[in-house]
Amino acid sequence: MSIWPKLRPLPRLNRPAELALAIEATLGEGAIWDAAAQRLLWVDITERRLMRFDPVSLTNEVFQLNSRIGTVVNTARGDLLIALQEGVARFDPRTGLVSDLRCPVGHDATRIRFNDGKCDPRGRFWAGTMALDFTPQAGALYCFEADGTIHQRASQVSISNGLVWSPDLRFMYYIDSGSLNIDLFEYSVETGTIKGRRPTVRLPKGLGTPDGMTLDAEGMIWVAFWGGSSALRIDPQTAFIIERINVPAPHVTSCAFGGPGLKSLYITTAREGLSPEQLAAFPLSGSLFVAHLEVGGVPAFVYAG
Repeated sequence: MSIWPKLRPLPRLNRPAELALAIEATLGEGAIWDAAAQRLLWVDITERRLMRFDPVSLTNEVFQLNSRIGTVVNTARGDLLIALQEGVARFDPRTGLVSDLRCPVGHDATRIRFNDGKCDPRGRFWAGTMALDFTPQAGALYCFEADGTIHQRASQVSISNGLVWSPDLRFMYYIDSGSLNIDLFEYSVETGTIKGRRPTVRLPKGLGTPDGMTLDAEGMIWVAFWGGSSALRIDPQTAFIIERINVPAPHVTSCAFGGPGLKSLYITTAREGLSPEQLAAFPLSGSLFVAHLEVGGVPAFVYAG
């Protein structure tokens, strides 16, 4: 596994994203494909909304919550697990009820909120935090076990974001948006422990800030770039950019494979942080986009609890 390679452009494929849903999400995020329902789950953090997009009917179901929501995952029970400002809770979309809120020891929801997260191959839920005022290194990365146990796995995190696991399950890739790196941990699928954190891809300035991340069937990572108007396909071992999806919105926040064969890459965007001039120039900011690809993704893991 390479250490500290500088990201190297390799112009091969460069294509535009298509508009999937015109919507003015303030801070669209947390995209993940619900395979059972054949819909895309995603959130608007600032507006406290959990959403469910149906690409067949082109409808977007909205669940209004009372707290900022960073991300969402499916569970083995059939409900959803959501990362709220206060902690991680269950959500039943049939009743709209939030229950079983769990908070790590020392988590101060008056100044810290949960952000992005995903489930690992054994059904543990990993979610990280960040300061509401963006204070550097005020957040952490947590692992929520199926039995309710909570472990802190990393500290001094600035903006906890993308998470994926290598196909051989030996490594976990991680994005702390406070640094221009994609980091790598040695990962134990049996114990859910990580160690040996090191940058595996160093990102150059001017590309944007790395945000959400997903994995495709060939083991390549797709990274959304805040301020970069793009989602990039990157080889994490060679640091080559293989493909670029151009998005008509500056702030690209997350991406997830869905649809038939998991060959549609859904991309979320945000309006937050854009000036009136930028919003006039990029009126589709906050919308949901899609790119139809030759190589598909891998199924999202679900929470085992």
